[in-house]
Amino acid sequence: MANQGDTGLIIDPFYATYPTTLRSAGLKPKMVRTVPEDNFIPSVSELTKNAKNAKTLLINSPNNPTGTVYDKSNLFEISKVAIENDLWVISDEVYDTQIWVGKHISIRSVANMENRTAVIGSMSKSHAMTGSRLGWVVAPEQVIEKLSDLACNTNYGVPGFIQDAGLYALTQMPNIEKTVAEPFFRRREIAQKIIKECPYIRMHPSLGGMYLMLDIRATGLNGIEFSKALLEATNIAVMPGESFGESSAGHIRVAMTISDDKFEYATRSICSFASNFTTSTN
Repeated sequence: MANQGDTGLIIDPFYATYPTTLRSAGLKPKMVRTVPEDNFIPSVSELTKNAKNAKTLLINSPNNPTGTVYDKSNLFEISKVAIENDLWVISDEVYDTQIWVGKHISIRSVANMENRTAVIGSMSKSHAMTGSRLGWVVAPEQVIEKLSDLACNTNYGVPGFIQDAGLYALTQMPNIEKTVAEPFFRRREIAQKIIKECPYIRMHPSLGGMYLMLDIRATGLNGIEFSKALLEATNIAVMPGESFGESSAGHIRVAMTISDDKFEYATRSICSFASNFTTSTN
């Protein structure tokens, strides 16, 4: 897929460990900027501009941290750039069972992409097995052969009891994916109702995944400043958008991973905090 010193593209915003993951493989990470007004969908012009001399493109849909889900037209545009520039696409699809609007489509299913795509899957999100580190890669045979050699010489394989747990989840719990996903959908609905009434915070359309991306630029703070002040004032922890790249500056990521009542309280507290801050500084 790539050699030492080659360039690997990453869509910004990105999961925080992507750049170091590429560096550990000897690649030079290069970010493809997006804008909040386009719901962080990469444009063809930005992709094309950065694709020259790159070897790989890492995408993530449903996306962490934004909740963006690439539809068929988005994936077609990405695949067109990949084919024209001879890029391998690494597609992180670990949230594929958590779709709130539309449906999940893998870029591997787009015409002529099967032999230039590596799909990353995991039981971490779909089956609530985050700490088990149990996942897979779907890719052309020659790529899997190299990955098998790498795995054999790094982690030596997945412990047997984790494999047993994964097998049980896949074969004995047919409704678990829906059961795991449902609370996140429910909390998304809670957040939408609350934030709709909050004039200083805008929620980007969350189409999938367990996170919300909130635009807090109206407060006059960036994401880091807002997150620190919120923690000090309310003991509520969120992630600043700047943790995920320059494109999400002025935003915060909220995880929908606590109980409904605590999530509702935290969301209302965030809105109240934002309103109080803007009132006191305007």
